[in-house]
Amino acid sequence: MNRHRLAIHLAFLALVVGGGLAVGASNTPDGWYASLAKPAFNPPNWIFGPVWTILYVAIAVAGARTWLRDRRGPAMIAWWVQLVFNFLWSPTFFTLQSIGGALVVVTGMAVAVAAFIALTWRADRPAALLFVPYLAWVCFAGLLNASILWLNASSVAVQQ
Repeated sequence: MNRHRLAIHLAFLALVVGGGLAVGASNTPDGWYASLAKPAFNPPNWIFGPVWTILYVAIAVAGARTWLRDRRGPAMIAWWVQLVFNFLWSPTFFTLQSIGGALVVVTGMAVAVAAFIALTWRADRPAALLFVPYLAWVCFAGLLNASILWLNASSVAVQQ
């Protein structure tokens, strides 16, 4: 890998991993989240950090590959859109305590991730494949988000 390509990959890693860790650290679960009813399949809190860190590395590598191939193309646009939704979810859910708003955000994220996969499937299969586990996790997160909304519907309605 030449210096230019390496620099692009490092910049994407700094943006995505650094940004994701910063967003996560400033929007953490608190007493409100602890008080919510959660479905039986809710993973323990400690699992989210390692899973997201691994996913952020994959997101960064896919983004760098796409940037180097076509920085203004539709796949890169889908990549940026998913990142915006990704970075919006934690503040929407944990800081704003908007379970319904977070469900809208995670749905938009899933659509953008799926669009990225579709747009890169033929042109850059490795980039597309890097997003497959991400799509699976985002769909799981959406199901978890929807389940929390459903299980807490009466208390959410009272708060708003």
